[in-house]
Amino acid sequence: MPLFQFFTRLHLQFDKTRALDFLAPLALRFYLVPVFWMAGVNKLEGFDNVVQWFGNEDWGLALPFPYLLALLATWTEILGAVLLLLGFAVRYISIPLMITMLVAAFSAHWQNGWQAIADPSGLFANQQVLDSADKLARAKTILQEHGHYEWLTSSGNFVILNNGIEFSITYFVMLLVLFFAGAGRFISMDYWFARNTRRLQSASKIPTHQ
Repeated sequence: MPLFQFFTRLHLQFDKTRALDFLAPLALRFYLVPVFWMAGVNKLEGFDNVVQWFGNEDWGLALPFPYLLALLATWTEILGAVLLLLGFAVRYISIPLMITMLVAAFSAHWQNGWQAIADPSGLFANQQVLDSADKLARAKTILQEHGHYEWLTSSGNFVILNNGIEFSITYFVMLLVLFFAGAGRFISMDYWFARNTRRLQSASKIPTHQ
């Protein structure tokens, strides 16, 4: 029984943290802002190349209406970053952003499996990832023999980009949480807009005495 009482009291203490529950959606929003801003701006700066990549059947994604889809993806990400930053219309913008992430996952990354960075020891390592181990080891050997390896690795270890669906699905899950949870209290325009709307609705229901 003492153990049960301990966990009961602990649970009650955890409940007190609900006063800070607005920090969770705020953290998700601020994490995603630079992700979508950079993705959208990069597409905008190289828009013609993006259109070609979306539509090309030989080396691209072979998507229909490449110009329209590139335009939608670019401005969805840019506008999405701004709205997430402001906490405005977060549940609404989460929908096209989730669609963008699903399109990216299944059109650009699906064939590479799960992992974004090739890690043969990973749970979801496919054959492509397993084959990368020998290639990475060989590349490191060449660099150690013929390059300044310590200088080359001073900013981080060399890896092989697998370009799987990991990042796009992770962002999708984060957006899914925002869709259901909303922008969060206090530090969002959505919160204050909804609060003022409820206040006006309550005021309009107060009967007037003549």
